[in-house]
Amino acid sequence: MKLHELKNVDGSVTTKTRRGRGIGSGLGKTSGRGHKGQNSRSGGGKAPGFEGGQTPLYRRLPKFGFKNINRKTYAYINVNQLNVFDDGTIISSALLIEEGFIKKEHDGLKILGNGELTKKLTVQANKFSKKAKEAIENAGGTVEVI
Repeated sequence: MKLHELKNVDGSVTTKTRRGRGIGSGLGKTSGRGHKGQNSRSGGGKAPGFEGGQTPLYRRLPKFGFKNINRKTYAYINVNQLNVFDDGTIISSALLIEEGFIKKEHDGLKILGNGELTKKLTVQANKFSKKAKEAIENAGGTVEVI
């Protein structure tokens, strides 16, 4: 068999039916839509979710809550997790992502105050809890708000 001898399998390729092209085509006049009625009209038919005039499901179910489109999400890390780093290290979100402590920065980084810090570190973040700020400064480190 050669490339120029290849042919489609019988029945695999069919020509598009041309509607409204004369009575002899079998789909002339009403073009397969029948006579009168909602579905024979242009733009006819029912909307998705229409339940025959019954109140549709999406309106029967209760709506509640509120989604704030301006909500900010922060990447969090506790102070005790920073003990892994050496003294004098500048800790930023880029370093924490690189080391695998956080997956991504989101809208910023927040340092929380759970645990104790024994290293003298410079911590750069968008937000600090009061406890975290105290813990870093008590260990001799510095806090930098970005």
